Amino acid sequence: MVVLATKCYVTGDARDRALDGLRSIVDNELGDLDVDFEVGVRHDDFVIVTVEGDDAAVARNLLRERWGELPAADEDLVPGEAYVGTLESWDDEGFTLDVGREVRIPSEELGLGPGSATQVKERFGLVQHLPMRFVYGEPSRLADTERDRLYDWSRGAGRVTVNSSTRAEVRATVNRAGHAEDIVTVERLGLLEHSIVCKDSTDPPGLLASIGRHLPAELSCVVTD
Repeated sequence: MVVLATKCYVTGDARDRALDGLRSIVDNELGDLDVDFEVGVRHDDFVIVTVEGDDAAVARNLLRERWGELPAADEDLVPGEAYVGTLESWDDEGFTLDVGREVRIPSEELGLGPGSATQVKERFGLVQHLPMRFVYGEPSRLADTERDRLYDWSRGAGRVTVNSSTRAEVRATVNRAGHAEDIVTVERLGLLEHSIVCKDSTDPPGLLASIGRHLPAELSCVVTD
């Protein structure tokens, strides 16, 4: 069993669609391996994939590499080791990540430039439940790879970040709003978190305003210089 570092926090038909989509993704990732798998959701909304078969060890490693894995509940976090958690909450003093337990990252350990953690969250277009890589310690900090990823966002084309939606739903909404030609792609960040990569000529706040009324989601912009 692998507890993926991504959540399924929607309910009803939306949860069914999200898990059906994940089954298709996992099937594509593991399709060449001799395994059977089942997808489920833990009590705290983290996704579980149970894998059995001759290639189960290889399959679990592929899932860990693709999604990140939560440590076991009875496993201590090791100082200096990197983990993936989801952005649970934030305030001016820091971020709180969920890795099956709460891990606090102070503003000064974000490494994403000046300002409070709330200002950093807005500047980089972060949304709740976004999977983020961090290094555990006293204090914990964002991992260099996470900082690099977010700085790449700020240097590239503008983006609109979305949660609470499947990738298919985000694509369909962009198309329905008449903006299919205004974006490059919809990049998957987690099961229900995505980044709409805009073309250079597209105004991210304008795109957000156009599609926001169609998506029951948190949306945020990354506006580049």
